[in-house]
Amino acid sequence: MTPSLSFQAADGLVKVQVALGNIASKRERIKILYKKIPDLIKYLDPQYIDRMAVPDAMKLQFILAKKQFILSQVALLEQANNLQPFLDSAYIKAAPDHAAKLQRLAQIHIQQQVE
Repeated sequence: MTPSLSFQAADGLVKVQVALGNIASKRERIKILYKKIPDLIKYLDPQYIDRMAVPDAMKLQFILAKKQFILSQVALLEQANNLQPFLDSAYIKAAPDHAAKLQRLAQIHIQQQVE
């Protein structure tokens, strides 16, 4: 670009900026929106959440508020852990085989009822 051409481009941009400024000064809502654009850009930034840090005191309050729920979940997990040997028993492991046999017996029973 030649210097005169770049001056013309810069002059054109200044004129556009001035025109937009005049339009904006006439419209109160547009002025308010212009002021909120930086906040909007900040909130739309994907890293905004990463920069927000939850204070440790707030994390502690959240955990304390959920204390009863956490304790009840611990009790349920301990109960499930205590029942694990029953789930690992040969009877439970054989259930799929018994289900297939039960399905056949149910079909035979239905046929006998129909006859």
